[in-house]
Amino acid sequence: MLDPLILLALMAVGMLAGFVDAIAGGGGMITVPALLSAGLPPVAALATNKMQSVVGTGMAVFTYWRRGFVALRDLLPAIALTFAGSSLGAFTVSRVDVSLLTVAVPVALIAIALYFLFAPKLSDADKAARLPFRLFVPAMGFAIGFYDGIFGPGTGAFFTVGFVVLFGLGLTRATGSTKALNFTSNLAALVIFIPGGHVVWPVAIVMAIGQIIGGYLGARTGIRYGAKIIRPLVVVVSIALAIKLLLFP
Repeated sequence: MLDPLILLALMAVGMLAGFVDAIAGGGGMITVPALLSAGLPPVAALATNKMQSVVGTGMAVFTYWRRGFVALRDLLPAIALTFAGSSLGAFTVSRVDVSLLTVAVPVALIAIALYFLFAPKLSDADKAARLPFRLFVPAMGFAIGFYDGIFGPGTGAFFTVGFVVLFGLGLTRATGSTKALNFTSNLAALVIFIPGGHVVWPVAIVMAIGQIIGGYLGARTGIRYGAKIIRPLVVVVSIALAIKLLLFP
């Protein structure tokens, strides 16, 4: 049993993480260390993190969708393949060597941060797609979903840059679509974690309450300020994640 004050603190952590995650991703960088500091074993911390994160991401998706920034019907094939990719990644994680990712992923995240920092034309306006949306978004969903099942950090940044660079979406629409696929990949992991009994439900519930508030406020902030806030937050979160992975793999 955790002290009520610790549970209250974890709810506040969930709210902050939900806010950041709804705009730029990377909320797990805040919640996982907090869960470990509260005394949860590593597997329980990861499972509980996925559970509370799904709730916050779901609220963000709903908010972006209500405001017209997510075309769920167009994303249905990608949602299905993201779920399949994430499930396959989680299933194969114990059978592959992911040590190379601890170096490759930070390099990719720094490249993403530099792109968002220096690309002159990033805005909320849609541009011409480099690849057909209906054909290649599902392929991207499967590939990044598989990565999320195996490793995970930076998944939101990879989805966002894919939607912007390959499919021409404006930053706010790209962020909303990213949340939809991120929600799906996290849900796939829970299919494994929940039956295994790894979720610490009292912690997951109080953090989920915080995530609902943070996810809603974050999505509303992202919608209101668009590229002005999404762009710098993606840069900050990507660099912070890269540093964390390099220094604390």
